[in-house]
Amino acid sequence: MSVQIIARDGEPEYAVLPWADYQALLQAAGRQEVAATVAPSPTPAANRAPLAQLQTLREAKGLSAEALARSVGISPHYLAMIESGERQPDAAILRSLAWELGLVEGWS
Repeated sequence: MSVQIIARDGEPEYAVLPWADYQALLQAAGRQEVAATVAPSPTPAANRAPLAQLQTLREAKGLSAEALARSVGISPHYLAMIESGERQPDAAILRSLAWELGLVEGWS
C-alpha cells in the first residue's frame, strides 16, 4: 500500500492513498464500495466564458487596454490575448482584473 501523509503544523492531518487501496480498506471494514464521482474537465470554451465580456467591461469603465494592463502588471499584448480568449490568466491576474474593474464588492 502506497500512502502519502500530509502534515500541518508538524502533525499528520491527511493520508492520501490509491483508489484501489481505499476500496480494499472499505471492504476489509465491511463497508460498501464508494462509486467515484469525477467532475468533467471544463472545456476551453467554458474557461473563456467569464472573460468574454472583459473588453466590454474595460471600455465601460473608460479604461484603455494599456492602462488596465499596466495597472494589473501585465503587458497590453497579454491583455489582448486574454480578451480574445487566446490565453487563460492565472488566479492572481483574474483577481487583479476584478479589482481594477471594480467587480468585487467590499474592496475599496
